[in-house]
Amino acid sequence: MTAYAVAVISETRFDPEIKEYLQRIDATLAPFSGKYIVHGGACIPLEGPWAEDLVVIEFPSMELAKNWYESAAYAAIRSLRTSHTEGKVFLVQGVAEGHKGADILG
Repeated sequence: MTAYAVAVISETRFDPEIKEYLQRIDATLAPFSGKYIVHGGACIPLEGPWAEDLVVIEFPSMELAKNWYESAAYAAIRSLRTSHTEGKVFLVQGVAEGHKGADILG
């Protein structure tokens, strides 16, 4: 089942190291079939204030998402991001095809 790596970034300091991170991250995603779904972009807040940037990367499974985050290739560049951004990063499980809102009621 699809899983997502999600980053909610409140601040990014664009300097040479964050630029290097952005130039190198795609190569770390490829072996795990990761692909960008959202990478910043325009946002229209509908309920509550929103000032952050949102990044969503899709993976075929939670296992692949976790393996990407823990990979040596990503570990080699992670500090380039963490030293120059403020925010939250997490992995979240997607839902099965045909999922309905009431499905969470059991």
